[in-house]
Amino acid sequence: MGNSGISGGSRKLVIVVAIAALLVALHSIFSQLSAPRVYDADDTEITVSAGDRFSVRVPGDPAGGYRWIIAEPRPDPAVLKAADTHGDSGGPPPAATGRYLAFEAVRPGRTDLRLLRCRRCGSGAAEEKGARSLNFRVTVG
Repeated sequence: MGNSGISGGSRKLVIVVAIAALLVALHSIFSQLSAPRVYDADDTEITVSAGDRFSVRVPGDPAGGYRWIIAEPRPDPAVLKAADTHGDSGGPPPAATGRYLAFEAVRPGRTDLRLLRCRRCGSGAAEEKGARSLNFRVTVG
């Protein structure tokens, strides 16, 4: 019979290294699956499961004095709610290149989410100079 050229100790080391690599890969996959999903302004159709948390990344404008709000008509609160952004919400932190608004899918259904960039953000905010809106259809399965 032939010898494969790999000793018993080397074979065990190869198996241990392969198992370690598999565990690292599985951890990476599960971390990505459990992390809140981030949608961009051009992701107008959002599909999530009940209980999921997700964020919408909106363009940042710290020097212009604009901020983003959830505009009227507000999404159906039985389907979607704004997530608590105080403390550790599990969402991504604010970034210099944009801002994140966090949401939580409550129960199955479909609702519209309209975000508005405004300065005063009061009555008539959509007509303010420099105002911008983003519209999303959110489906919770």
